[in-house]
Amino acid sequence: MRAEQDLGYVLGRVGVIECRVRALVTARRSVDPDPDDPFRGLYLTDAAVTRLLAADRPHGDPLGSVEAATRSAAAERAADEAEDAGHRLRLRDLTATFDLDSLDADLLLVALACDVDARFEQLFGYLNDDVTRRRPTVGVALELCGVPLASPAGYERLVHGPLVDGGLLQVEDTDRPFPGRTLRVPDRVVAHLLGDDAPDAALGPVLADLPEVPWGDPRALAGAISEGPVLVYLREPPTGSGRVLAVEALRLTGAGALLVDLERLAAQPEPERLARLATREARLSGAGLVAGPVKAVTKLQGVLDALVATPSPTVFVGDSAWDPDWCAVPPLLLEVPPSTNAERRQLWRFALAGAGMQRDSLDATTQFRLRPEGVARAARAAQVQARLSPDGRVTAAHLRAGARAENGSALERLARRVEPAVGWDDLVLPPPVLISLREVALRARHRETVLGDWRMRPGGGRGHGVAALFAGDSGTGKTMSAEVIARELGLDLYVVDLATVVDKYVGETEKNLERIFSAATGVNAVLLFDEADAVFGRRSEVKDAHDRYANIESAYLLQRMETFDGLAILATNLRANIDEAFTRRLDVVVDFPLPDAVHRRALWDKSLGGSLVRDPDLDLAFCADSFELAGGAIRSAAVTAAYFAAEDGGVVRMRHLITAVQREYRKLGRLCLESEFGRYWSVLA
Repeated sequence: MRAEQDLGYVLGRVGVIECRVRALVTARRSVDPDPDDPFRGLYLTDAAVTRLLAADRPHGDPLGSVEAATRSAAAERAADEAEDAGHRLRLRDLTATFDLDSLDADLLLVALACDVDARFEQLFGYLNDDVTRRRPTVGVALELCGVPLASPAGYERLVHGPLVDGGLLQVEDTDRPFPGRTLRVPDRVVAHLLGDDAPDAALGPVLADLPEVPWGDPRALAGAISEGPVLVYLREPPTGSGRVLAVEALRLTGAGALLVDLERLAAQPEPERLARLATREARLSGAGLVAGPVKAVTKLQGVLDALVATPSPTVFVGDSAWDPDWCAVPPLLLEVPPSTNAERRQLWRFALAGAGMQRDSLDATTQFRLRPEGVARAARAAQVQARLSPDGRVTAAHLRAGARAENGSALERLARRVEPAVGWDDLVLPPPVLISLREVALRARHRETVLGDWRMRPGGGRGHGVAALFAGDSGTGKTMSAEVIARELGLDLYVVDLATVVDKYVGETEKNLERIFSAATGVNAVLLFDEADAVFGRRSEVKDAHDRYANIESAYLLQRMETFDGLAILATNLRANIDEAFTRRLDVVVDFPLPDAVHRRALWDKSLGGSLVRDPDLDLAFCADSFELAGGAIRSAAVTAAYFAAEDGGVVRMRHLITAVQREYRKLGRLCLESEFGRYWSVLA
């Protein structure tokens, strides 16, 4: 019904323009020497040139003021009756929203006429004296509106007036003189006036959706917005959501919200043009503009200025402090509170309401630090994963997969991603080491409760992260243990390649590490620094400039580790090389010893696995007692023996193991002694 009312009012107002066009066409024909010439508008005759030089002007009433006034009054009466009946008319709302006066509205309707009535194309071709130009020109539009071409009012409206600044009217053919330029109303504005609420198609790549999320208290923000147009900047922590608060606050004020993803906007070819389209869309729909993360566009000239060039409420969202140089308009600054562990658990329940779920499966979500809208998306992803289950029930594994789906790809460009494939049963370590490893997993799982909700590490800007040091000889199980912990927590493992981090130039190592830490902040994962002593080394006495800069690098790392919110594991073969200040900031230190004979026997057994067929005479006890190898070397020898077995009938035999150990000794630079190989020495001969 509303669309019919909108269309009726627009057509009524266009009817007024039609009266003026008819009058102007009649006036032109009265002085046209040959109005019926089929080639009129394609050439100039001598008579036409003489008439132009004589500056003849038609007399009478070119605007058809009597009939136009009658139709205008009828259209306005019908509009008043519609509004009295409770129907809001878009043309009137648009006039008020964009602060248009009567001349602006008339110019808009003149430019709009061709889009609602095809007859106007030919009429404007006649009035333009050019059959190929079927939209009104500036000169024709001003004449139809009764404004002299030389009047400053016409230039003001069509150069920098509210029609042009608001994106309601486009002046095209800028290479022509001003009177000959064409006026056009953008398709989105035409569609809006006719009752279409679909956003501009050009904004499709940058508009964002926000799932329903019952979180936070938006009343204070809603009160600030309701007092008048305001620019707001919401600084959000890793587990809070400025978008959720902004959308809910706008809803409380009776307005909608237009969400713009500024990272997507920055990646588009014309970000400033899209920013202006977004502000126009917000004004057309009567919505507030919610845009973030703001840091993505701070270096793009004009984008922020375009986004704030609107009387609609504008809310920027970001995770860094506001820089006054970003925008000339001072914003209202608000800190978004972090979500608690209990709140996120409640959000999981809300998002999974109605879904079949295994008992206690929500316990698997404790270690994930997600924003409220991230929880909703992760829950949807988990339900999709559950379709693979025979009974369709959501399990802990599905919830973990859904939460991992929220991880961005930024960290994958800086570190190597490892999907955990081993568990606790695959580790062969002394009980004290296993206890320490389980403590690392325990701390990571409950860090939000202990450090966030209970505030057991207050002040100093400290993060909610967990840092552990794995120290031991090569091959003792440090990397494998990190993989086991990642699998226990349902997280991905990212191994930092120090070759891409350490740089000989001053300050570059810190920059590389900052990129890694920043990317890891938004990712629920385990971050493993292998050979960590290369970057977390001990500070030394300053004897030259190199020492001074090396110490600055270490000092930076000390501060950055304290503010990190994730799970970081430092692995080193040389614990003594780690600076004591780093050690103090570590939550857990795990020393990995070389395996004794009992553990070596278990390592040989696990490394050979259950799929490989073993010869009955396989003497694993001899291998464990005779060869003092670390777990990594044993695993490597087992793989080598498997290759030999594949070539020799598919059964692993003792000679395969002995030969594989010899190969491993060569890699390690160790001598093969007859005393170690004993009765199997002949195999090597």
